[in-house]
Amino acid sequence: MSKVIEKVVIFGGTGQTGLCCIEQALKKGFKVTALVRDLSRLPDEVAPKINVINGNSTIKEDVAKALEGQDAVIVTLGTRNDLNFTTVMSDSLKLILDTMCETGVKTISACMSSFLFMDPERVPPRFAEINADHKRMLETLQSPKYESLDWIAVLPPHIADEPSSNNQFKVNHGSSPGRQIPKSDLGQFMVECLSQPEHYHQLCGLAYPTLQ
Repeated sequence: MSKVIEKVVIFGGTGQTGLCCIEQALKKGFKVTALVRDLSRLPDEVAPKINVINGNSTIKEDVAKALEGQDAVIVTLGTRNDLNFTTVMSDSLKLILDTMCETGVKTISACMSSFLFMDPERVPPRFAEINADHKRMLETLQSPKYESLDWIAVLPPHIADEPSSNNQFKVNHGSSPGRQIPKSDLGQFMVECLSQPEHYHQLCGLAYPTLQ
């Protein structure tokens, strides 16, 4: 049975994936909130359509303000082109999950990477530190502490700047079905999976099979 989602908050909304999630959530008629650290990164055409909170995902007060009154959460946190050691993504996710438990928000989709389907030694060395923090994110999400939450771990491969596949992309639980996913398809799934219980507590790989 599908869950009714009307209000969603997005953490990481100024990145490529986050902006696609905002677009897809608006298409579905959701009321969208975004916690944004740097307001200048939010496109002028997007800002008037959503509720924007200027804050930081590592600060509890900011996270609590963003979560107030929400039905669901989307996490698309990233480091842009910085591939150095970080715990910002995993620290932020833990804070978001803790605050969800406190405020009664139950549903979350969190974007990581399909590298998590691979043995760590096969991950290209330059992505090792980012992958390590994605692994910490996944371990946090899977913690028994948060088993009461309806979480979805979304593990995309390369995010392609390609047209939408018009719902032709494939979703696997526990493995990746391909090497690329159009960014709009990723945004679509990040939003739609929130109300699809078959994806709860699953590691979801997705790809457009003809984009290899």
